[in-house]
Amino acid sequence: MRLGVKVDLIKRYNEAEINGKKGTRKAFTLDVSFEMENELVVLFGPSGSGKTTLFKCISGITEPDNGKIIVGNKVYYDKDRKINLPIQKRNLGYVFQNYTLFPHMNVRKNIEYGLKDWEKEEREERIMEVLSLLHIEELETRFPSQLSGGQKQRVALARALAPKPGILLLDEPLSALDMKIRIRLAEKIKNLQNRIEIPLLFITHNLEEALLLADRVLILHGGKAQQFGTPEEIFCHPENIHVAELTGISNIFDDAYVEKYEEESKSAVLKSGDMRIKIKSQNLKSGDKISWGIHPENITLLRDDSDSEGRDENIYPAHVNSIINKGPKKRISLKLVKHNKSLTAELPAQFVDSLKLHAGGSCMVRLEMSNIVAFHGF
Repeated sequence: MRLGVKVDLIKRYNEAEINGKKGTRKAFTLDVSFEMENELVVLFGPSGSGKTTLFKCISGITEPDNGKIIVGNKVYYDKDRKINLPIQKRNLGYVFQNYTLFPHMNVRKNIEYGLKDWEKEEREERIMEVLSLLHIEELETRFPSQLSGGQKQRVALARALAPKPGILLLDEPLSALDMKIRIRLAEKIKNLQNRIEIPLLFITHNLEEALLLADRVLILHGGKAQQFGTPEEIFCHPENIHVAELTGISNIFDDAYVEKYEEESKSAVLKSGDMRIKIKSQNLKSGDKISWGIHPENITLLRDDSDSEGRDENIYPAHVNSIINKGPKKRISLKLVKHNKSLTAELPAQFVDSLKLHAGGSCMVRLEMSNIVAFHGF
């Protein structure tokens, strides 16, 4: 049965509430509505976008001002019906960034802590079940001080899952780990989701982590949901400039309008400042004012002696301003020769070397129609 989750809430903080906590910030309103099934949804957005506030509302730490929160067939919160279940009755698991394991208890006792009301035989069976699920049987008698960061995180997951929660909230659970362990544990969490069949909400600031883990991604900015979709939809088809920037599109231009739309080919010619560029799109019409952009890794470079200018679409001569080494990749800063546009490309180092590019040199830039994204501005 796929009961899922429904969240539709508003939470407001006035300036006095925020300034009393730390620093000086404007009043903040979280206004979010979404529905999910038994899937892994990543909450992604900048600091202060409302991710942790949303978790606090779902868990019962913070009471919303309006709306409702329903997990499965249980109503956690409903303003109109005056329902606001206390934390202990919400049947959820919560995994924090800093693990919050009890230092005086061994792994087994930490996991057992949430099963105090269970019958002894069922409790023992469940402990062994989650130890096996997270592959931590050999850690059963160890104390937190004897565990690595990755081991602590798996124990924290086991403890959160032990009471069979209706939803699991993970608040940046991998951010304190080094990259190699993060990737390995992220894969474990993804595999875990396929086995436990409950909704998982996962906060991260790491785009690679979000794309690796998510069935769907909920982008938050300024307390509002900007886009909710699959990683491919979010990455390749951002709906606005906030989403575009968050997904790594550093080449963004907000000076364009649709000069011509070709229905047959589902493509449009944009006039962007002093240049024309052709893009693939099904949702534009002539006269639309839009922004457009392209990921640095989706820019193609050609030798400057290429004869393709004018023969192929979206090819422009460019001057190489700088090249920065980034290990297996190189980051190239470019200035289009005939147009007032600067671009940043990020390409495999070996490919860049094969073109014999250097700062002060020149090349041709090709912007593939299918790699260009168009979206509305702020």
